[in-house]
Amino acid sequence: MRIDVLGAVRALHDDGSPVALGGPRHREVLGRLVAAEGRMVSTDTLVDDLWAADPPVRAVGALRTFVAALRRALEPHRPPRVAPRVIVTEGPGYALRLAREDIDVQAFEDTLGRARRNPAAVDDLAAALASWRGPAYADVPDSAWAQRERTRLEELRLEGFELRARILLERGDGAELVAELDAHVAEHPWREPAWGLLARALHRAGRQADALSSLRRARAILVGQLGLDPTPELQRLETDILNNSLSENVNGEEATPAPFNVRLGPRTTVDLARTLALAGGDALVHARRDRLAAAQAAERSGDLVLTARIIGAYDVPALWSRADDPAQSRAVVAAAERTLDALGADGPADLRTRLLATIAVESRSADLTSEEAERARHAARQSEALARASDDPALLAFALNAVFLQSFHRCGLAPVRDRVGAEILGLATRHGLPRFAVLGRLVRLQSASALGDLDAAAAHAEAAERLAAAIESPLVPVLADWFRARVAAESNPAGAAARYRAAEDRLRTAGMPGLHRGLFPLAVLGLRLLNDRPAPTDPRLDWGPYEPWARPLVLLAQGRDADARTALDAVPEPAHDHLQEAMWCLTARAAARLGARDIAARAAQALRDARTEHAGAASGLLTFGPVARYLDEVDAMA
Repeated sequence: MRIDVLGAVRALHDDGSPVALGGPRHREVLGRLVAAEGRMVSTDTLVDDLWAADPPVRAVGALRTFVAALRRALEPHRPPRVAPRVIVTEGPGYALRLAREDIDVQAFEDTLGRARRNPAAVDDLAAALASWRGPAYADVPDSAWAQRERTRLEELRLEGFELRARILLERGDGAELVAELDAHVAEHPWREPAWGLLARALHRAGRQADALSSLRRARAILVGQLGLDPTPELQRLETDILNNSLSENVNGEEATPAPFNVRLGPRTTVDLARTLALAGGDALVHARRDRLAAAQAAERSGDLVLTARIIGAYDVPALWSRADDPAQSRAVVAAAERTLDALGADGPADLRTRLLATIAVESRSADLTSEEAERARHAARQSEALARASDDPALLAFALNAVFLQSFHRCGLAPVRDRVGAEILGLATRHGLPRFAVLGRLVRLQSASALGDLDAAAAHAEAAERLAAAIESPLVPVLADWFRARVAAESNPAGAAARYRAAEDRLRTAGMPGLHRGLFPLAVLGLRLLNDRPAPTDPRLDWGPYEPWARPLVLLAQGRDADARTALDAVPEPAHDHLQEAMWCLTARAAARLGARDIAARAAQALRDARTEHAGAASGLLTFGPVARYLDEVDAMA
């Protein structure tokens, strides 16, 4: 069986006969799972994507009906009570399990990647381009997720078309491309590399005058309609054709390696990724993926300076101490460390600063071994020292972001982070760096929240939202909603629950799984702790990475004291992140209730320096109340 989305969504049996998928909603569910590329898509996300404006009351039930029908259609011979193999249930949602070569869009992307690396794959690329039957997800016209995917995939299709033409011209063919390229530039007149390809194809066909005419058409369009001069490459090409000195190499004397002979090379890709990252949601997910792809392509080029610039260019402000994709972050860190080693201590200071800052920013403290954490803190200190010696405010802001993310190595450091946030904010305000001004505000919001100064935190939240509106960053209002729920947790617990539910709905689609997973159950637990109520025991709650610390209290709430003590004995030391004080307080509470003096003493020792802070509130998103309250419980055991 295969599934195609490059055109209308369809599925085909092995004999080529169509699978009866059902109605438009069935095809949209299947398309959405294809777009996730094997990752789980939660039920809530699917509901939001299918009914963006006004989900029906029984939306989840309707979704399950669609999934069940798709499973029957895709696996008609599956025996009863045998688990599905194509659309599988995974956690709180569904995932598509099918080989990439059996999904046309994934086969196309893989083929394009091979052709970037190896020109010998040009025939496969031609076949992949021919597999397009129309716009991607053509029968899902209105969904926001499909529109984003269509835009992304259309860019890849155009890139693939131009890459094929470039490879054919480089190997001495290509005169027959004239008609295709002429139609291509007519449809996409702003794509300057395409004009160069057309001129070369005309020149290859012996039509020098037409080649020059095409370049003059490009100039007229660019200057007349955009007010832009042609790129130096196009101008140099025109000169070479006039002088009859055109190189057979499509890239001329300053040729770049094969991976960059495409419309979006690493520089453009990483710049676009930086911009998309501010949009959140799927755009943020794609931005992170494209950023890594650009770094890997740069490494393959063998150009050390280019690689350093590409890796260090993604200076998107980062606020949370858990990575959204730990494997991806580790790959970026590894590439940065290799490049830094190759540059050596005498390498350009600005490149070394950016690489060091990248290592520290991507080494989120919640995901590290002790040795990795120390290397990351060292990288942050080095990047800060180098940045302070430079005359580059943006570079210093990036380095200070690294310092902030490496300031969770023990409890009680909210005042330190507040000072870092204040410096970032002042620097960004003086030098017109709005993205870092937002970061500075959010860092200070978190610190004020941890210290219990909710008026100051609220002022920072409002200022951050104003800045975010100016730069069109939708993530900040999501965080501000969570902060207001955190405030209500102390002032209006009944209203806080509803606020948290609404904030959870918005965070779910923000493209930040490292922040999202497990946060809502913790917020609910915080409301219970503030009001001296037992932990929530709903089995549907996904505690995510925080489950080991919540489990003893959940078991106590179920009256399973012996199991709770066993779970408490197995609780590890919390990760060094925004919620470490909260996790230690959960351990302290369970230990006090179970009479586990040694564990309680260990928790108290970790929390001593945080006595004046509020547990969990360093997140700016939730609170378990004053740390002192939990320390008093431990002291009362004596």
